[in-house]
Amino acid sequence: MGKYEPLGHFLKLQGTDFVPMTFKQVEKVIGSKLPASKANRTFWSNNPSNNVMTKQWLAAGYETELVDVVAGKLQFRRKPGNQTGRLPNWGAMKGLATFEPGFDPTAPVGDWGDV
Repeated sequence: MGKYEPLGHFLKLQGTDFVPMTFKQVEKVIGSKLPASKANRTFWSNNPSNNVMTKQWLAAGYETELVDVVAGKLQFRRKPGNQTGRLPNWGAMKGLATFEPGFDPTAPVGDWGDV
C-alpha cells in the first residue's frame, strides 16, 4: 500500500459531498507527516500530475477547495456527478428492518396463496 492510499480509502468511505480537514487530520489518516511543500497552495491543486497524493483524492472522486495553508486546513469536495457506488448512510427507512442471518430477501417466497 502506498503512503497516501489511506487518504483515498478514507475519502471513499465518506458519505458526504464535503469533507473539511486540517492538515493534522490528513497526517493522522495517512499515518505520517506531510512534506514541507504542504505550505504551498500548489501542493493542494487538483492537477493529476501535481503529486502522488493528488491522484488519491481524485481517484476517490474528490477535489480540494478552500485551501488555507496558513491555518493548515482545506476541504475536499465530491466531484460533480461522481457516484462511488456507496449507499448513503441515512434514509427514512434506515434501521427499520432486520433479517435473520442466512435469510435472502431477494429469494422467492413461494405462491402468494400460501400466505
